[in-house]
Amino acid sequence: MKKLLIPVVLLTTSLGFFAFRSELSNSNQFHKSPLDVNGAAGGKTGAPGEQNCTSCHSGGSAQAGTTENILTVLDANNNPVTNYTLGSTYTVTLAMNSNPAKKGFQATALSGNNAMAGTFTAGTTTQIKTATISGGQRKYADHKGSSNTSATPLWSWTWTAPTTNVGDVIFYVASNKANNNNSDSGDQIFLSQHTITAPSSTAGVEENEFKSFFKASYNIENNGVQLNFNSLKADRIHVNIVDLTGRSVLAKNIGIAKIGENSEFVSFPNQLPKGYYVVNMFLNNKALSAKIVVQ
Repeated sequence: MKKLLIPVVLLTTSLGFFAFRSELSNSNQFHKSPLDVNGAAGGKTGAPGEQNCTSCHSGGSAQAGTTENILTVLDANNNPVTNYTLGSTYTVTLAMNSNPAKKGFQATALSGNNAMAGTFTAGTTTQIKTATISGGQRKYADHKGSSNTSATPLWSWTWTAPTTNVGDVIFYVASNKANNNNSDSGDQIFLSQHTITAPSSTAGVEENEFKSFFKASYNIENNGVQLNFNSLKADRIHVNIVDLTGRSVLAKNIGIAKIGENSEFVSFPNQLPKGYYVVNMFLNNKALSAKIVVQ
């Protein structure tokens, strides 16, 4: 009996040791799940030749992000633009309409032949990543580990437009509406495309007339903005109001415009600090802007 005792003890100890090693290994694998607080690797925007964030986040198929992803391209005077000037530098801002507690994004800008259009430079809330897709190098704006919560309502980075006319430029955006469960499960991915048209030497008469009829004024009694404008067709109206640092204070869809004269009132959910703000309205695939003073 004594001769059999030692092998049995050794066998039991060995099995316990390997079970512990296996359990530890499984634990490490759990902690290595793809919780990309610092953003995913490049190539996850859903652009041609790419995957999207659903390759890591299991919340079902990607959804249309037309109303969820609010991308704005601003010129040096903080005015939104819909076409670019060769070699000019712009500030690109991206907000999620729902502004979830936990979130993330990735964006790139491509020409019609799916090549990188211009260059990206990181902002305080973003970082730039690189990936080679279909033999060509692309740049990506991405959230940072310090900007992936609702405390950052707006991401921003710099886009320098191409120095030659490459035609219309499309910004491809993938955003992640995370459920903050410390896992990659149950997250919603939203994909959208935003077109900045090729340079134009002159604006059409129709567009100039369209812009001249846009007015915005602050109403102190009702704490909101009165918008007056003409519309060339029935179309959705989206408003994004930012302070002079580019931070969005209000972003929402406010309905459908009617053909001809329109008057809309947009209420602020809270009292804004006194100062200047820029009201950006998007209608008929055009961007309109006006400054207001909150007193």
